[in-house]
Amino acid sequence: MRARQPDLEGAIERGGVRVHWELFGSGDRTVFFLPAWSIVHARQWKLQVADLARDCRVLVMDGRGNGESDRPLDPAAYADEEYVADALAVMDASGTASAAVVGFSAGARWALGLAANHPERVSSVVFVSPAVRLSNWNPVRQAAMEIFEEDLPEHDGWLRYNAGYWRQHFRDFLEFFFKSALPEPHSTKPIEDAVGYGLETTPEVLIATARAPELSESRATELTGKVRCPVLVIHGDEDEIVLHANGANLAELTGGQLLTFEGTGHCPHLREPVAFNQAVREFVLRPSQAQARRRGPLRKRRALYVSSPIGLGHAHRDVAIARELRRLVPGLEIDWLAQDPVTRVLQVSRERIHPLSAQLANESTHIESETQGHRLHVFEAWRRMDEILLANFMVFLEAVRRDDYDVWIGDEAWEVDHYLHENPELKRAAYVWLTDFVGWLPMPDLGDRDAFLTADYNAEMIEHVERYPRLRDRAIFIGKPEDIVPDAFGQGLPAIREWTQRYYDFTGGYILGADPAAIENRAELRARLEYGEDETVCIASVGGSGVGAGLLARLIESYPAMRQRVPRLRMIAVAGPRIDPASLPRVDGVEVRPFVPDLNLHLAACDVALTQGGLTTTMELVAARRPFIYFPLRDHCEQNFHVRHRLDRYRAGRCMTFEEATPEALATGVESLLSQPVDFAPIERGTAARAAESIAELL
Repeated sequence: MRARQPDLEGAIERGGVRVHWELFGSGDRTVFFLPAWSIVHARQWKLQVADLARDCRVLVMDGRGNGESDRPLDPAAYADEEYVADALAVMDASGTASAAVVGFSAGARWALGLAANHPERVSSVVFVSPAVRLSNWNPVRQAAMEIFEEDLPEHDGWLRYNAGYWRQHFRDFLEFFFKSALPEPHSTKPIEDAVGYGLETTPEVLIATARAPELSESRATELTGKVRCPVLVIHGDEDEIVLHANGANLAELTGGQLLTFEGTGHCPHLREPVAFNQAVREFVLRPSQAQARRRGPLRKRRALYVSSPIGLGHAHRDVAIARELRRLVPGLEIDWLAQDPVTRVLQVSRERIHPLSAQLANESTHIESETQGHRLHVFEAWRRMDEILLANFMVFLEAVRRDDYDVWIGDEAWEVDHYLHENPELKRAAYVWLTDFVGWLPMPDLGDRDAFLTADYNAEMIEHVERYPRLRDRAIFIGKPEDIVPDAFGQGLPAIREWTQRYYDFTGGYILGADPAAIENRAELRARLEYGEDETVCIASVGGSGVGAGLLARLIESYPAMRQRVPRLRMIAVAGPRIDPASLPRVDGVEVRPFVPDLNLHLAACDVALTQGGLTTTMELVAARRPFIYFPLRDHCEQNFHVRHRLDRYRAGRCMTFEEATPEALATGVESLLSQPVDFAPIERGTAARAAESIAELL
């Protein structure tokens, strides 16, 4: 799912070639991200578009040869002049009189042509890893290009840059090229994306681009002398595609600034998106300075709380922590950077939601889009949320720059934790990280690649924490050490439990949204919720996202079979904030309710529950000592391993797969649970207060 959809899109046609473009945002300033070589398309700018479009117009186009643009096979169609003419036509079609132009790799040649020959259309230009041939731009690649058409006996290294090899081994060439372009460790996702972009075109198209006439060194040097607008060159010093010296030369010839990304390869916009976006924003938009400053001793104590929107459990426990924090730190102001469905809980609790929350890209919608029936490969869904996570981190960054906070608190705010470790210089307040699980685990049925990728992501996280242990002023695990799975992070990596004990504090148990004392008088609670003494109440609930719609429908449809086994059974099906009750089956005797803000009270009052495998709901049932069946999403490593491990420790719940959940099996299971005494291990208390005490020390 995209972080932001285009506000306007269209296509221009020149010489029979159709070129697609998209426009995002509004305002009197435009940033035009030009296409690069046809091996990629405009989605290469996905980590820039949503961020900059919050403050200006952002224009992108699919270069001829890929994306939604046409794929001519005539080499002349890919001449530099054609791309420049396409860009001008797109500017005209989108109503763009002038723009700050950003050209990456081959796109830098077209940015140079625009700035030199059409100065009235270019207010400034950013050259990124510029493939503008100057002196010694890449002698190894140049040598390979000179034998591009030859039938070679071997194809090692850059000898893969060969027409015959592309026709026979296109994917292998793409993988070689993008591994060379992205040499930084843990680049599996951008490499995977880029290979996918390359597979959207064909070998014959790329062969045509390689045969196209290209800007000569003498002509390029001539054009640099005609550039009059401000110039910024961004170049990684470990670029294997275009040598850093080439970018430095371009900056000198144009009188521009050179920004070197040390330790970075050819694609700084993909591998260092926070620093890249900041550099582009500061250069082309030149943000205004703050108009006032309050002396430190006069500032109120303030916290910014970022609560993960994937499920409602985080919101309930975070409100409980906030309540305890205010008790310990009188006068503390808490702003919440949050999105639906978390904001619904916050509104009921009368918490203050930061206005920038409205600019967050919705993570719950993305997770729902990744669901297939009762299957959610949550690790892959999270990997594919990279565009959204980056966009939301940039919103967070604006929030903490706009206002002064004493502490930032992130409850599984993955984007905040990841990008702060990638950019530790951005930290300007105490930072607290909370989570109830540590470590991605591979699903056994998904093979070696799943095991490799989860281990790679775990290794990156371990490297982050061990390199910058000072960054997290508090890392709080919501539970006990024994709640952590006894697995390793991956082959050759440490054991999860032992490593977590070195780097985390522990709350001593799960944090519940409500005071357990509020549910101790169950008879009074049932009367208040209008549950009769002579009826058996079954709550069917699938959490705060929409991923459980299929399960909830199955539970509703199984009610008649359950009713046959338990004659006084009353089912309350809770659709939650993101499932339309009208989309669920209508079955006599089943009450479908939408969002229930005090669901924990209903769970405490019920006789039996049927729920998805989320940790908060199941732990609320453990606390209330209510029998339940839970149904982990298939391929959801947290629910299948981390949650199940914890529930087993409490001797709580009966696990059932979605496939096993036939009406007869559900009826038998409910009847069986109701006939047996509950023997759960007791739940710990005072956990929210312990978390708050740890945070309060920073205030």
